[in-house]
Amino acid sequence: MAGFIPPEQLEQIRAASDIVDVIGAAIPLKRAGANFVALCPFHREKSPSFNVNPHRQIFHCFGCHKGGDVFSFVREYENLSFVDAVKRLAERANIPLEFENRPGQRETRAQKDTLLQMHEQIARRWQTALANDPAGQIARDYLAKRGVAPEAVELFRLGFAPDAWDDTVNWSKSKGYDLALAEQAGLIIRKEGTDRFYDRFRGRLMFPICDEQGRIVAFSGRVLSGDEKTAKYVNSPETPIFTKGKVFYGLDKSKRAILDAGFAVLCEGQLDLIACFMAGVKNIVAPQGTAFTGDHARILKRYADEVVLCFDSDNAGQDAAARVLDSLLGAGLAIRVVTVPAPHDPDSFIKERGGEAFQQLITKAEGFFDFYLNRLCATNDANSDRGRVAIVHDMAEALHKTRSAVLLDTYAQKTAHRLAVDPEAVRAEFKKRGRAKPALERQEAPDEPESTPAEPPPSEREFWLLRFLLLHEEQMDWVAQHLDLGWLEHATLKRILAARLAAHASQNWRGVPGLIDDLEDAAAGALITQAAAEEHTKGDLGRNIVEAVRLLRNDHFERQLATLKLRLAKPGLSEADTVQILREQADLRRARQQPFG
Repeated sequence: MAGFIPPEQLEQIRAASDIVDVIGAAIPLKRAGANFVALCPFHREKSPSFNVNPHRQIFHCFGCHKGGDVFSFVREYENLSFVDAVKRLAERANIPLEFENRPGQRETRAQKDTLLQMHEQIARRWQTALANDPAGQIARDYLAKRGVAPEAVELFRLGFAPDAWDDTVNWSKSKGYDLALAEQAGLIIRKEGTDRFYDRFRGRLMFPICDEQGRIVAFSGRVLSGDEKTAKYVNSPETPIFTKGKVFYGLDKSKRAILDAGFAVLCEGQLDLIACFMAGVKNIVAPQGTAFTGDHARILKRYADEVVLCFDSDNAGQDAAARVLDSLLGAGLAIRVVTVPAPHDPDSFIKERGGEAFQQLITKAEGFFDFYLNRLCATNDANSDRGRVAIVHDMAEALHKTRSAVLLDTYAQKTAHRLAVDPEAVRAEFKKRGRAKPALERQEAPDEPESTPAEPPPSEREFWLLRFLLLHEEQMDWVAQHLDLGWLEHATLKRILAARLAAHASQNWRGVPGLIDDLEDAAAGALITQAAAEEHTKGDLGRNIVEAVRLLRNDHFERQLATLKLRLAKPGLSEADTVQILREQADLRRARQQPFG
């Protein structure tokens, strides 16, 4: 648990975040008695083994054994750190975190909340205008012409900004919003040198831009008239809730599909993304505008290890594919490139040939450096000295950024083959270029921890004790006085019970979810939720706790006696050692016979 988030605030956020509501918003839940079940989002299965317990506010999958509380679910499902998961749920519950209560933080948070509210309300207004206003017919006709289905319009919340200079200005006044704040939101613009304002978005098809939580933070408006002097797209400026280089269009809807697929498809525009998404390619995102940043790459790295670039087939699109190399390599992402046959973009290709054909293009996407070599050979004259030198130079520049000797050698051979020259000559040129210019400093991945064998499950007797102490408060005083944790074999279970007894001793028992937070251990969390979620297990929770602890003690004595017996059987044992072992055996047998309780 992060030290700067007090336990009492975690409890406040947990209390405001019902686990059934949170998980139910992510996956469909079905009631099963007092609990809810679903197909597990963390592994593939045909019958539901994912269990949500509303009474204890925990989840557990009996298939893959993931489990935890509401914080654990958001952390695992959204691929976030613990602190970011807490922040996400705090924002959902509109609870300011304590470290946000510094001077000025509350005001900043209140301003952001107002900006979010403003964006949500104007988005609804523009949705209504698209659906019902006579003036919105131009936008409806455009969408029909582009083949955008009504389901896509509703899912992506498309709208229409009326073709007026003061529609949003007047709307802001009617809602009681300060015009200076509406200007800061990027919805209106102040006329230079005056106190008068006019609308930024006028007569445009509106695409709401959402953050990863699905909250509208900006807009992109596409022109619908044929005025060539008007920019095709007008986008929101950067605001306190929107940073262009840190937001993807569509990520709020595609992040789960990206995690499931293991790679993200990166396209250029909103209509391309909508067409792909509705055709079944849901693991897709688009950056805002033409700039792709290192922050964009790092965001994608949270969800996948590979990116498939899917830009337009024209020169601008192909050049854009080449420009993103540095950022993607810097984040440690593998790269492939889809080549959409000219003159198509993804949207037009899907309209003509269908989603299945487009999916095949993605499946067959070539590695980035194969694409790049083809691109260089197409844009340079490979039959001229100047062209060959340019191709080798640019390939070397790009390949040295990978810091991979294998890729350097592979593409030295491929480049030599394409240019019909000696591979050794290309290797020499690649080596020379590497000395001439330092390679891109990449973020080094941390060393992988050595894999350790999975811990075997605890014995039935130890597991029963865990269940009893998690679900019952009675007799805890007696257990604390009589249970020796050294009697337990299972290391993770021993850690859990140590934390449970410590919470009892300090009178700080916060239930099963609180114990999961305190331990911050995935293995412990899975064992806790398994024990707390199982309604029917071998063994009766009503049996005598005294007898159960006595049997655990005796099991411990038996293991010690067995160890002594093995020592006694060793050849060459001295008489003194033999006497000592026999004495220890006698002491253990007497202790085992002692009354307990």
